[in-house]
Amino acid sequence: MASIIQNFFTWLPDSIYLKLLFRFKMGKPLNLKNPKTFNEKLQWLKLYNRKPEYTTMVDKYAVKQYVANIIGEEHIIPTLGVWDKFDNIDFSSLPDQFVLKTTHGGGGGGVVICRDKQTFDKAAAKQKLESSMKSDIYKSLREWPYKNVKKRIIAEKYMTDSKGKLNDYKFTCANGNVHNVMICCDRGIGETKFYFFDNEWNLLRLNKRGKEAPDNFSLPKPQNLDNMFNIAQTLSMNLPYSRIDLYNIDGEIYFGEITFYPASGFDSNLLEETDVLFGNYITLK
Repeated sequence: MASIIQNFFTWLPDSIYLKLLFRFKMGKPLNLKNPKTFNEKLQWLKLYNRKPEYTTMVDKYAVKQYVANIIGEEHIIPTLGVWDKFDNIDFSSLPDQFVLKTTHGGGGGGVVICRDKQTFDKAAAKQKLESSMKSDIYKSLREWPYKNVKKRIIAEKYMTDSKGKLNDYKFTCANGNVHNVMICCDRGIGETKFYFFDNEWNLLRLNKRGKEAPDNFSLPKPQNLDNMFNIAQTLSMNLPYSRIDLYNIDGEIYFGEITFYPASGFDSNLLEETDVLFGNYITLK
């Protein structure tokens, strides 16, 4: 039913559309008059916290200069090219390894990774990226910041650490307060795993995966963790909620993206008590 709403009811006013979608995705009504949980408050923010600068912050190309002006160019993954459509990409100018992204895409739907240009499946990449170019996160999920993002494709430098891995570090932030970090492990090499930690690198059992982890579970603490928390704090100032995504390449910190609505506010992987806890972090006004 949720997919039917997204495909055939895009003409509905935003608040009614989100109430219907929330009911079918989360199995309960959406309280917009007095939202309490994290997922509810993200829906409220979609509707009532709309600032022009948010469009720049979610544009995967434009945000690079925005962030560089705040924390420095050294934290920006190099851009190798930008094009208006797939057929314009000059593959001869790209190195053997690179990443292609649509500037308006969410999640992994608009991302293609090339680890070897000689075996790169260009046809599959074209299909995936052109499908992303046709997508509209504003229409399907009412994520307003994406409404006016210019749709383009960028190529970025392929990044890994000395072990050939690239873990994501996703920081939960509200008005410059950084509450925790979620590390995403094993992307592309099996089932991706998600674990939350505090700033002392203690495991927090905030989601289903963390709850199931054994008592002695941990992961290697990243180098310069304090620096990552400081960068997340700086980038999240004056934002009622944001998730600041960073990479750590052997201690060198790189910006990933600013996310306003993780899982678009339909995150059933969080524990019920975590949904309330994260909701308490957010002050609506």
